[in-house]
Amino acid sequence: MTPCAVGAGALLAALAAVPAAHAQDAPPSGRNEEITLDTLVVTAARAERPIADVPQTVRVIDQAEIQEQLQLTNNAAAVLAKLIPGYSPSTQTISSASENFRGRDLLVMIDGVPQNTPLRNVSRILPLIDLNAVERIEVVAGASSLYGSGATGGTVNFIMKRPQDGKPQVSINTALRFFTADPGNSLAPEVSATVTGGSKTGFDYIFTGTGTFADRTYDGAGNELPSDGMLGQGGGDRFGRGNFFGKIGYNFDPTKRIEVSAGWTYLEQNPQWMTRYGLPYAQPDFGNFYAGMPVLEDTKTVSARYTDSAFALGNLSLLAYYNDVKKRFNFSDFSIDYNGAVYYSGNLGRPTSPYNQSELYSERTGLNLTIDTPVSFLKGATFTWGGDIVHDDTWQTLTNGQNIFTPLSQMSYAAFGQLQVPIGEKIVVRAGARYELLDLTVSDFVRPPVFVGFSGLGYAVLPDLPVTGGQYQYSAPTFNVGATYKLTETSELYGGFSQGFALPDIGAFTRRAGASGAAEILYYGCYIGLGPFPPINYSCPKQRTLSYDDLGIEAQIVNNWELGIRGSAGRFRGSLAGYYSTSDAGVNFVASTNTVSQTKEVIYGVEATAEYQVNDPFTVGANGTFREGQWDSDDDGVIDAFLPNNRIATPVRGTLWGQYAFQTGTVVRLEMEGWSGRSVFDGTGVFEIDSGYTFNAAVSHPFGGGLAYASVSNLLDAQYENPSATATRNLAVMAWGRTVTLGYRKTF
Repeated sequence: MTPCAVGAGALLAALAAVPAAHAQDAPPSGRNEEITLDTLVVTAARAERPIADVPQTVRVIDQAEIQEQLQLTNNAAAVLAKLIPGYSPSTQTISSASENFRGRDLLVMIDGVPQNTPLRNVSRILPLIDLNAVERIEVVAGASSLYGSGATGGTVNFIMKRPQDGKPQVSINTALRFFTADPGNSLAPEVSATVTGGSKTGFDYIFTGTGTFADRTYDGAGNELPSDGMLGQGGGDRFGRGNFFGKIGYNFDPTKRIEVSAGWTYLEQNPQWMTRYGLPYAQPDFGNFYAGMPVLEDTKTVSARYTDSAFALGNLSLLAYYNDVKKRFNFSDFSIDYNGAVYYSGNLGRPTSPYNQSELYSERTGLNLTIDTPVSFLKGATFTWGGDIVHDDTWQTLTNGQNIFTPLSQMSYAAFGQLQVPIGEKIVVRAGARYELLDLTVSDFVRPPVFVGFSGLGYAVLPDLPVTGGQYQYSAPTFNVGATYKLTETSELYGGFSQGFALPDIGAFTRRAGASGAAEILYYGCYIGLGPFPPINYSCPKQRTLSYDDLGIEAQIVNNWELGIRGSAGRFRGSLAGYYSTSDAGVNFVASTNTVSQTKEVIYGVEATAEYQVNDPFTVGANGTFREGQWDSDDDGVIDAFLPNNRIATPVRGTLWGQYAFQTGTVVRLEMEGWSGRSVFDGTGVFEIDSGYTFNAAVSHPFGGGLAYASVSNLLDAQYENPSATATRNLAVMAWGRTVTLGYRKTF
C-alpha cells in the first residue's frame, strides 16, 4: 500500500474517532441509515417502477450527491466517472471522446429526450450538461433498445428539476475555480441562478441560467495543458459557456398535466496556440498561433410532454421533441505520427487545407408514446407499450461549406411492449420486445481531397472522390427477459438478458471513404514518395468512384447477460453485478491506422458499490469495477486481440470516499480515485496506459443563510496521464493538476 493510501486511511479513521458529542444527531444530508428498494425510477421501463422490480443494474445519483459533487466540479462526465462503476475516467475537457460505459456507447437523455447524434456519433454532450439544473441522474446499465438505438452499453437520464408550487423562489450558486500552479491565469468563475414558483390556477415554472468560464489549465508539474490534446476534440481551457433550461407546466386536474421545456447550450473556445503532438506528451506549440475558427457548441432543444394517469388504458405519456445541434471542432495541422490524414490544400509543402476544420449539423424531431396498462386478469401485472417515430437530418462540412461525409436523413419507426408479472411475494418477472425499422437516405457527395502519410512509408494524395448513396433499410426485433427475487425486505437477487440495437457511426465510415487503410489509399490515391516536398501544387490524376454499398455497413445488435445482488442490512448498503456482452458487428476506431471497422467482439466485467454509516455523522463508501474486452482484429471470424484503448483504457478503477458532518453544520468529504494501467496487444500494436490515483477534498459550512464551500481536486498535485484522453490517439495527454474551488449557494 502506498504512503498516500495509508494517509487516507488514517484520516478516515481519525474522523471516525471524533466523539459523537461533537457531531450531528441526524445523518448527514442525503445519507440514510438504510436503503430501501422502493425508490421509483422511470428510465428502466419508460414508466415508474421501484428499483426492486427492475432486473438490471440501476443506480440513482440523488440531489444531495449532485450538490456534493458541484462543490468539486460541474462536469457531468466527471461525476459519472466517480460515482458510477463501469464508466470511464473523465477526459477533463469539453469532449467525452474515449469515455464509454462498460466499453460501449452510452445513450444520454434529458428528461427522456435523447441528446445523441446517432448518424454521426460525436462525444461532446456530457461535459456540457449543467448540473445546477438537474434534480437526479438515473443510470441503467447494459444493452437496451427501450428508447431506440444507441444504448449498447447503457442509458443515463438526467431528470431536470421540477417547478415548486408557491411564491417565486430564487436559488443561486457561485463558484471560482483556479489551478494552484498559476491562480491568476487560470481563474474560472461560474454563476448559476434558478427561479421557480407556481400559482393556485395550476401553472408552474422553473428557469435555470448558468455561465461558466475557463482560462488556462495546468498539469501537476505546472505545465500549461494544450487546447486540443485529443486532436480535434477541444480542451478544457479558454472557453465561455452559457446554459439555459426552462420548464413551464400546467395541471388540468390532479391526473392530467402538460409541460413544455426548452434548453440552450452555447460554448465558444478560443485556443491561443496550436497543439504539438509528439513525445513525451501533447502540449501547446508556443509561438505557433492557433490558425482556425473558435470551437463552437450551439445546441437548442424544445420538448412538450402530456401525461394522464386517468387515461382509459392506464398511465399515458406523450412526448414530442426537437433538437437543433451545431458543433464546430478544432482546426488541426498535419502530423505524420498522430494526424496523418488532413484535407488537402493542393500544395505539397503546406498540405493542410486552411479549411481543415469541421462543423457538424443535426436536426432531430421525435414523438414518443408510452402507455402503462394494468393487466386486470393478473394481479399486480402491468403491460407497458407504445411506439416512437423519429426523423434525423445530419451533415458535416468543412468551414468552407464542403461536405465531408454523405448528408444523411433517416426516419425510424418502432413499437414495443413490456410485460411485468409478480409471482408470489418474492419474484417479479419482466419480458419485452421491440421492433425497429430505420429508413435511411444516403445522399451522393464528393469527398474532398486528402493528404495522408505513414511514418517510414511515405505520403499519398487522394483526389476528390464521388460517393454514390441511395435508399437503405435496417430493421431488427430485440428482446429482453429478466427477474428479481426478494431475499429480504431490503435486498434481492436480479438477472436477465437484454439486447441493444444501433447503426454504427455512418458519418465516420463515409468520411473515410477511400482512405481507410493502405490498400484503399493506394487504389484511390497516388503515392508520392518519402518527402520532404517543395511548396508546389500537385493533384492526383486518378478518377474513381465509390458506392455506399462498398462500405458494407451493418446494423449492430448487442447481447447482454447480467446477474447481480443489491440491498442493505442495517447501516450497510451495497451491490454486486457481473455481466457478459457480445456483438457480431462491434465498431472500432483504430487510431494507429485511422480506420473504422465492424467485427466480432466480447466484453465482460464486474461492478460493486458499498456504503457504510459508521455512526450518525460519519459515512464511508466505495465503488469499483473490472472490465475487459476482446475482438476479431483481422476480421477472420476469430477473436484474437484485446479491444483498443479507446474502448477500454483502464480495466480496473474505483473510488473511495468518506464524509463527516459536524454538529456545527460543517461537512467534510475526502475522495480517492484510482485506476489500473493497460498494456495489451490490440491487433496493431501495444500502446501502454499508465495507472494512477488522485485525492480530492471538500468542506462546506452554513453561512449567511446559505452554504459556503471550498474544495481541492488532485490534492497532492500529482502529475499523471489522463487515461481516457491518452487512449483517444494513444498519445499521452496529461491530467489536471491541483485545482481549488471556492463557492457559495443560497436559496431566497
